[in-house]
Amino acid sequence: MLHVLSKVAKFESRVNPTDMSIPMTTMSNGNGSTIQINTRPDDIIQNRIVGVEENTQEASNTCKNVLVILSWVIMILTMPFSLLVCFKVVQEYERAVIFRLGRLLSGGAKGPGMFFILPCVDNYARVDLRTRTYDVPPQEVLTKDSVTVSVDAVVYYRVNNATISITNVENAHHSTKLLAQTTLRNTMGTRPLHEILSERETISGNMQVALDEATDAWGIKVERVEIKDVRLPVQLQRAMAAEAEAAREARAKVIAAEGEQKASRALREASEVIGDSPAALQLRYLQTLNTISSEKNSTIVFPLPIDMLTYFMKASAKD
Repeated sequence: MLHVLSKVAKFESRVNPTDMSIPMTTMSNGNGSTIQINTRPDDIIQNRIVGVEENTQEASNTCKNVLVILSWVIMILTMPFSLLVCFKVVQEYERAVIFRLGRLLSGGAKGPGMFFILPCVDNYARVDLRTRTYDVPPQEVLTKDSVTVSVDAVVYYRVNNATISITNVENAHHSTKLLAQTTLRNTMGTRPLHEILSERETISGNMQVALDEATDAWGIKVERVEIKDVRLPVQLQRAMAAEAEAAREARAKVIAAEGEQKASRALREASEVIGDSPAALQLRYLQTLNTISSEKNSTIVFPLPIDMLTYFMKASAKD
């Protein structure tokens, strides 16, 4: 071990520490010789890396300025034909995001109307700000109460910030569509079946808020989410139909029983009134005769008055 340390000390003595600008210190190895150890802190290394990046940045800026000057020279020499390439037009509902040598040009998105670009060093991306409609394909969802349903929806969204939609995400529209599908499945999976069928507006509002928060970093504004349809399995539809039919039949029987009860009470009250007044029964006979004669003219029913029957009954009793 001492032999190896002595060789290291000899090798370090051949190198001039001052030429490398590295702080060194000496340490004894135990046999009278000394070795030099690097005591350079990490911040010195970091400063050197930062210095290299600054030099690279200065070089790139110099190259950029040279290319821009050459582009201006080419444009001036080829005028007026270069104006056909330099001037672009975007519509009222569009914006242009310009990049100069790969860097975003200051000033934000350009448009609407005419804007200017330099040939060979500038390129631009055209962004449509109009509201788009995305029809979410049917998603197979397992609800909270373990029922498999197929749900589809419609998402209305638009680009809110053209610059962010280009620089922060590769394809803002495709990302929004995939996120809409995932959000639809996640939202439906946390609710039971009866809430999905009866609380569509609440679920749509929650989905709209969740999508809007997630797509804000992409420059996308989700304006509205609507659930189109909820498709149930055929067996479940039959079971629900049978359940609803049985419930309706039960309510119908209850209503019919209540009607018969009320009718019996009304008949009892009518019989009491007729029993108190014998002439009321004769009037009832005449009313019935009038009703039958008006409905069926070919048939005439003439009831025998009860007073005549009473006379004959009294005569037979005397005999």
